[in-house]
Amino acid sequence: MPIPQEVEQLNMIRSHMTFILPFGFDQKKRRETIESLEANGYTYFHIDEENENIIYGDGIEIAGKELEQYFYPYIEHKLFPGSPELKGFHRYTALIQKGHIMQLRNERYDFYIRSIDIILGPFGIAFLALRIEMENASADLSDVLDFIQHFRAIEPNLKESAGAMICIPGTRQKFSIHDYLFEHLCPFIKETVLHDKKLKGHFASLPYFEDERMFVSSFLITETGAEISDQQLYRIGNLNGRSPDGSPFISSTNPDYIRRSLSESLHDRWVPHLYMIATEHGFSVVSNRPREELTNELSQYMGTHYYNLLLHYFYKIMLLRVSFEYSEIDWKKDEFYVRSLIQLITVFSSSYYFKEISTRSEGKELAELFRKTFLIDALFNEVSKTLQELYKSQENSQAGRLNMLLFILTIFTVISGIYGMNLVIPDWEAPSGWKEYPSYTVFEWISLITAVTGIGLSVYLILSTFGRMYLRRRRRNKLDMLDQ
Repeated sequence: MPIPQEVEQLNMIRSHMTFILPFGFDQKKRRETIESLEANGYTYFHIDEENENIIYGDGIEIAGKELEQYFYPYIEHKLFPGSPELKGFHRYTALIQKGHIMQLRNERYDFYIRSIDIILGPFGIAFLALRIEMENASADLSDVLDFIQHFRAIEPNLKESAGAMICIPGTRQKFSIHDYLFEHLCPFIKETVLHDKKLKGHFASLPYFEDERMFVSSFLITETGAEISDQQLYRIGNLNGRSPDGSPFISSTNPDYIRRSLSESLHDRWVPHLYMIATEHGFSVVSNRPREELTNELSQYMGTHYYNLLLHYFYKIMLLRVSFEYSEIDWKKDEFYVRSLIQLITVFSSSYYFKEISTRSEGKELAELFRKTFLIDALFNEVSKTLQELYKSQENSQAGRLNMLLFILTIFTVISGIYGMNLVIPDWEAPSGWKEYPSYTVFEWISLITAVTGIGLSVYLILSTFGRMYLRRRRRNKLDMLDQ
């Protein structure tokens, strides 16, 4: 809850933001999704092509050679595949270049949406990324953070995130954030997004995702030479903008707590002129240098840092997915499903999950910061350990069932051996033979019960075998293993 107190003011000159929205899509409809993107003006991103400034902003260029040299080869060919037919992350970009307005309380926030990326990733996970700019010679940091906090709320269930409306100049249309994305900007994507029938809202597309807000990456430029305090850095990292009544706020009153928090989230290599903060809410770069001197830093933010963040965000979502999948299974029945999950985590870790992704020292430092922020190592260890324990439990359970089946078959073998492998009673050969069963001897009754039970057991084994084959096919399709 916001705590009223004195908050230091910091004026912002310009703000670049990238809002990232993950969603699940149907792998079997990948080709239809690509055709829909191309039909709506999205072009495939090629690393070896020149990228126009209008995608990122004036003076910001992303060099393909820099992206290649930043990542190790085994990562680079997954992040930048040469065609949609190859495995990896497939990025489609569309230019928007329109100014829109957010109305919130009595405030009006003008912003410029420059471009949109839709990235089709592995295992049915995709990302919608919006590049937005705010330019104001005297914008207060509280206003910028207030805009970010409300814009990222797809489904504003909290009071402090509710109330924002997006207005379209000229048409005077008004949209909630959800409708702005899925009715105005990307209405075609609704056919692609998967939904869990048991859940409601956008994040039913990812029922294992823990938040209902977009992740935000931002590059904030302050007045030249402005002093950036720990309090302001903490507010930026935690997106502490304004309280519901419009007053600036900060979510901690303890300076020691703020310093401890920054010690975990702050990358201070370029202090005091440039700061990087990574938290569970977003990744922010803050600088007090003149805008014209930050061309290289902005290019890195839009290029190498963008993909570094995206890759680790994918790691987090993928590990949460596996955690959700094994929490939903009945481990006593879904034997093949557990093995499929083990196969899934094996394919993921061998093809995409790497601790070393960058050849540069700053890239390694940022990767370590993202891993710590997203708790990736802890998630991976938990998933691997839990799946192995489930597999061992199922092996023990399966061994018990096999022992029981072997015991039953042994009994049938012994009885059949006593009868010389011949369980036929002469009466059965006659049409009326079954009517003589009241006069059967004990040995004939044993023969009858053994024969009928054996036939029933054989039918059961055949039906259960085909049933398991059918369930395996369904489970495999659910995990999208065949398309990876």
